[in-house]
Amino acid sequence: MLKQPPFIKSIQYALRGLAVAYKAERSFRFQVLAAILVIVVVFIFPLQTWERSVLLLVAMSVLVLELLNSSVERVVDLVKPRLHEYVADIKDIMAGAVLLAALFALLLAVIIIGPHVMTFIRSL
Repeated sequence: MLKQPPFIKSIQYALRGLAVAYKAERSFRFQVLAAILVIVVVFIFPLQTWERSVLLLVAMSVLVLELLNSSVERVVDLVKPRLHEYVADIKDIMAGAVLLAALFALLLAVIIIGPHVMTFIRSL
């Protein structure tokens, strides 16, 4: 039976995975920047707790989906390294899933933060 690594070791592996994704994936870096912006914005504007929660949840969901997308792309490249139409389809479908999540996150941000931004602009 395999012995499980200690909890601290598991955290180190997870952080290494995030670092690998951050270094290798331009989309992930951009989405991390967007998530940081969301984190800053949710504390600048007087949002309700549920609004903050929704924005943080969708921002993190986009990051998680991008990590899954990157993982699937690497696995597909390992299994079928030569370009096959299914490889391209799988990669495009995963990219489409990330795109939908990111667009939905942007839409929610506009719906939730938009009125606060408009109020701020009018007060200038």
